[in-house]
Amino acid sequence: MINLEHAEKAYTTRTIKTLALRDINLRVEAGEFVSIMGPSGSGKTTLLNVIGMFETLDTGRLQLAQQEVTQMTYSQKIALRRQLIGYIFQSFNLIEFMSVYENIELPLKYRSVPKTERKSRVTQTLEQFGLSARGAHYPAQLSGGQQQRVAIARAMISRPKIILADEPTGNLDSKNSSIVLNQLTEINQMSTTVIMVTHSLEAADYAGRHLIMKDGYLT
Repeated sequence: MINLEHAEKAYTTRTIKTLALRDINLRVEAGEFVSIMGPSGSGKTTLLNVIGMFETLDTGRLQLAQQEVTQMTYSQKIALRRQLIGYIFQSFNLIEFMSVYENIELPLKYRSVPKTERKSRVTQTLEQFGLSARGAHYPAQLSGGQQQRVAIARAMISRPKIILADEPTGNLDSKNSSIVLNQLTEINQMSTTVIMVTHSLEAADYAGRHLIMKDGYLT
């Protein structure tokens, strides 16, 4: 499903060059649940963003679902991302002026799904994530845990093959963390590949495989 070979990424300012990823070799099979841990600045989020095609490699190779990403154009990457990937952000990244319903519906609009089908799928997803009573609410009216559940629902609505989760429990208390992690487990059990960046050992234990990053290296 995901294959990285000798992947490297650097950030350069006027005074310093920082190697964020150093010779990363990673293969993730379809249906795996993988956690990535490591100290701040170790390259975890950069790795997730490279897999999600939000950032490009300086050197190396990326394949997703047996498709060669490295030489794709920007628009080709966007099309593949919409087809394959759902992204869950630590800071939720909900659109404040849109209701819960509209936030969840948005990925389907990008994919030109007909309105009748959008309504059916959003209604079903709201029920699945225990948000049926919150559809007309706005993000500012929700708790942190509810906002994260909306973010997960939005990531799942297009039925992606891969979920990338960047610290999905980082802003949540223990009760809401358990709810979110159980939801990710249920998503994984539907044959969705999940890669989760986390600082939490407890969260990492939900995954079937654990990876550690340090100084840009994957161990």
